[in-house]
Amino acid sequence: MDTVATTTLIFMLACAIMHALRSLHARRRNSNYKIPPGPSLLTIIRNSRQLYKKPQQTMAKLAKFYGPIMRFTIGQSTTIVISSTVAAQEILQTHDTLFSDRTNPDVTTSYNHNHYSLVFLPVSPLWQELRKICHGNLFSVKTLDASQDLRRRKLQELLSDIRQNSLDGEVVDVGRAAFMACINFLSYTFVSKDFVPSVGNGEYKHVVGTLLKATGTPNLVDYFPFLRVFDPQGIRRHTTNYIDKLFDVLDPIIDERLKMRQEENYVTSHDMLDILLDISQKSSENIHRKQIKHLFLDLLVAGTDTTAYGLERTMTELMHNPEAMRKVKKELAEVIGVGKAVDESDVARLPYMQAVIKESLRMHPPAPLLLPRRAKIDVEVCGWTVPKGAQVLINEWAIGRSPEVWEDAHVFSPERFLDSDIDVKGRHFKLTPFGSGRRICPGSPLAVRMLHLMLGSLVNCFDWKLENNMEPKDMDMDESLRAIPVPI
Repeated sequence: MDTVATTTLIFMLACAIMHALRSLHARRRNSNYKIPPGPSLLTIIRNSRQLYKKPQQTMAKLAKFYGPIMRFTIGQSTTIVISSTVAAQEILQTHDTLFSDRTNPDVTTSYNHNHYSLVFLPVSPLWQELRKICHGNLFSVKTLDASQDLRRRKLQELLSDIRQNSLDGEVVDVGRAAFMACINFLSYTFVSKDFVPSVGNGEYKHVVGTLLKATGTPNLVDYFPFLRVFDPQGIRRHTTNYIDKLFDVLDPIIDERLKMRQEENYVTSHDMLDILLDISQKSSENIHRKQIKHLFLDLLVAGTDTTAYGLERTMTELMHNPEAMRKVKKELAEVIGVGKAVDESDVARLPYMQAVIKESLRMHPPAPLLLPRRAKIDVEVCGWTVPKGAQVLINEWAIGRSPEVWEDAHVFSPERFLDSDIDVKGRHFKLTPFGSGRRICPGSPLAVRMLHLMLGSLVNCFDWKLENNMEPKDMDMDESLRAIPVPI
């Protein structure tokens, strides 16, 4: 019997046993304890393939039957899925402190990452310290303004690469180009160096891609903790190996920087590594090398995927909607001039481009289920009880495409955001692609800057044609975007 079949058999048997035990326990609970409705174990198994491939879409379909507060029970894990703005606001704002902890998937224990990760740490003095450093130092307006030159340099390299692709008559895989550009943008912002040459172009993409895949892969251990000692799918073991590869690149960079900082004529580079080393050496803040490395791991992996995905999906929507592309180009031509790269200071004068990115994030949130939260105690939400210890997922994808929330929800229409005060800062619960409350993504200010910078420059410096003379109406919106750049 092959590994997949064996794993599936173990999963189904364990599910059946745990489901029987949970059902017995549930019948003994107080009748006033109103657990949200949800699909049966058989329904979950029947939809397992779709839940694995497209969880947000499958959960959205199930929510139409079971309601906007829906329960999934698998093994020893209870997950509550939220698909309405009212319930999302109760989780993210009203009861934010009661849902401010994270569930820790087994994969996060690789390299003890869960003990140092800003993303997965529970609310604690260390988490508060790291959060303060991110908001007050790393991603403050002052810090990001000071590091603009680093991103300008990387933007020019991206545009030069695309021009060379055009001269060579090559089709550009926009997703791959966005991924590599984001790696370079982030690594330069963090350490003033390219990580890619150190690891290898394809190798780095493989390493980061593998880490992202491991984080999103359903793991038996998360549902049946007694399997943790066996690591039956090898996810933790493989993830540890890939984290080791990233740290092997980062360690020499930190060593070199520490040596340079001892020189009398050293001039700060205004990157995040210098900021963190300043905090470590000159203040009472207790941040050490291991925390710096794990913080970079969080920001590099999450930041690369979030921004690259957002850029590719936005370009795909513009290629699919020529009228929206025409309007973006017209605005860019009038505000900064045709063929020029966008500067971060230009963005405030480009309301239509801002609306395009908001609309893209509405339809294609980079984290469609946001990151999981955990209930500290039993909490009542919209008349239902979310049990203590339950994992809570906000289906941002479902909210973004809900006809009860948005008019013409399945139509790409940036105009809906013109003359609107809706933003992506977590204040409007119909649009929270970066989360909200205490656990909002700390790197979102940088991600938003990078999205505007790269999108505006790619659109303003090139005309784009679909591969093989494809018509926009014939595009497969789930496929990677491949297009031909024509310099302006």
